[in-house]
Amino acid sequence: MNLVVCFKDVPVEDYLIERIRQAWSEVEIINVGQDRIAGALLEADYFCGHAKVPVDWDEVVRRGRLQWIQSSAAGMDWCLVPSVINSDIKITTASGVLADQVAEHTLGLIISWMRNLPIFLQEQHDSQTADYRKFIRRPTRDLTNSTVGIVGFGGVGRRLSQVLAPFKTRIIATDLFPVAKPPHVAELWEDSKLNDLLNQSDVVILCLPLNDATKNLFDKNKFKQMRNNALFVNVARGKLVVTDDLIDALEKKLIAGAVMDVTSPEPLPPNNPLWNFKNVIITPHVAGQFHRRFDNIVDIFTENIKRYKKNEKLINYLTTKGKKSGFPLRNENYPLWIDYKTENF
Repeated sequence: MNLVVCFKDVPVEDYLIERIRQAWSEVEIINVGQDRIAGALLEADYFCGHAKVPVDWDEVVRRGRLQWIQSSAAGMDWCLVPSVINSDIKITTASGVLADQVAEHTLGLIISWMRNLPIFLQEQHDSQTADYRKFIRRPTRDLTNSTVGIVGFGGVGRRLSQVLAPFKTRIIATDLFPVAKPPHVAELWEDSKLNDLLNQSDVVILCLPLNDATKNLFDKNKFKQMRNNALFVNVARGKLVVTDDLIDALEKKLIAGAVMDVTSPEPLPPNNPLWNFKNVIITPHVAGQFHRRFDNIVDIFTENIKRYKKNEKLINYLTTKGKKSGFPLRNENYPLWIDYKTENF
């Protein structure tokens, strides 16, 4: 049986492959980069990784060979086409594996915007600015005591709530399955109350998966629901947002500003108007970067290998509802990595 492994553009490091081999000596490991993944998946029985290039998933399903996908990404829009959703392929995700890093990056973006750090840094280093090194005080805002709305309360959303709580924030959240509200969260609502969240929040953070229901969710109507002093934050997927509507909201001052680690399109072309706003901070999809990122992926995969061989419940398993939603569901009695990590690491 073939286990295809593909985490990035080049093949995975030998020490990581050896860890997988020790956990699953019965399979033949095929270690490829992105240039070979589309072909390799046609002959795969199992797959651990993330295909960043087009794959003929309909043909993969038609062949009936692939039994399990362990994603190395949290977002599953790269493979959850209708044929895969309706197939018997088991799917487990990396949801929560990089929640610490995404939460850290998000906090950095929010504080940088609130405290006006980009302007101060520009005036320190750019000699072409009118106020170059003039030590001028600029207005700042406070994250402390603000109301923060988290849209999507999965692994990243829950970790963000923990990181933001010490700032004395009032945290409200919406989710497709609003269960297990932590005590530091003031309200956890069903997704139908999204407009209530937008009406009340000083900071709105997108932590949603990308699927048919969430694509282009944030359009002109959603931005009109936000406060004109609110900060819009996207650390999820660029296609959750209608970019032209975001630009329009910024131009009309329907919102106070935006920070984002993802864009649509991605990468964002140099001539896109979003680059020109002084109240916008853009980073190039680096929130999940982490020196142990792939070690952590192997952690969840090897634990799931043990469970798979014993026919036990897999961590971050997508049920039928989970496949349609694009993320593991807390209320479906399967273990989640963010909980397992807290208990075992």
